[in-house]
Amino acid sequence: MQKYVISISRQFGSLGRPIAKKLAELLEIEYYDRDIVEEASKVHNIPLKEASNLEESAKYLFMSFPLGSGTTATQDALFKTESEMIKKLAVKESCIIVGRCADFILKDYPRAVKVFCYSDLQHALTRCVQEYGIPRQNAETEIRRINRNRIHHYEYYTGRKWGEPHHYNLMLNTGTIGLQTACQLIKGVYQ
Repeated sequence: MQKYVISISRQFGSLGRPIAKKLAELLEIEYYDRDIVEEASKVHNIPLKEASNLEESAKYLFMSFPLGSGTTATQDALFKTESEMIKKLAVKESCIIVGRCADFILKDYPRAVKVFCYSDLQHALTRCVQEYGIPRQNAETEIRRINRNRIHHYEYYTGRKWGEPHHYNLMLNTGTIGLQTACQLIKGVYQ
């Protein structure tokens, strides 16, 4: 059987991770997310928290340091390692990969289904408060901060615009469709 990979890019609060988990159960395949960062941090002998912080603070580092120096060199090395891991996973097994610029890394992979999940602000706010436990007064700021960092990380490493419809097979507005419907739509494209 041929191997297929589903990459799920997502705005913060748009159900990307829950969709990936549920879809992995439905399709009986593995899904990878933060464990890719964990493995890359081990390869480079960097504490996981530091590797995560490097990813999450992308905007500030990219603007502050020239390519190849100091912290940015570490970020570049982590990205290269994560990219190699994603390519190996795509060859090894059918799976779902959340984030990590996987849609770009697998852009030439013929059996990749690339999905982008987005949501209106009100639905994202509700999810962040109810599901992630973020205080209401901080939720909008947190959504904007995380999305801004994702944009900068993606655009820095890919040279592409994050969320551009032409780079995906499926764009899902999770503010108007629920988890089950989103999973069924992706499953249909996958099959």
